[in-house]
Amino acid sequence: MKKMTIEDKLGLDLFHTDEENSHIKVDKETTDEAEIHKLVLACPAECYKYDDGQFSFSHLGCLECGTCRVLSKGKIVEDWNYPMGTRGVFYRQG
Repeated sequence: MKKMTIEDKLGLDLFHTDEENSHIKVDKETTDEAEIHKLVLACPAECYKYDDGQFSFSHLGCLECGTCRVLSKGKIVEDWNYPMGTRGVFYRQG
């Protein structure tokens, strides 16, 4: 049996996302490039983007690992909570 890659395993996960309400509140007006780059590089789901000087964030596909919350320390990530009820990611391969 072929060993599964991380990408293969993540592709099996299910997401029940509240598309209207994010469980992460982000300061999208920030200009601190050092802080932005930390989040862009650390997020395993690539929820944070920084292209041509424009910072963007999408909670869709979030793995709920909390890395951004820890790294940001309240600078860019203003509030972080697990999704409510039956929303969020459901891991199928550990």
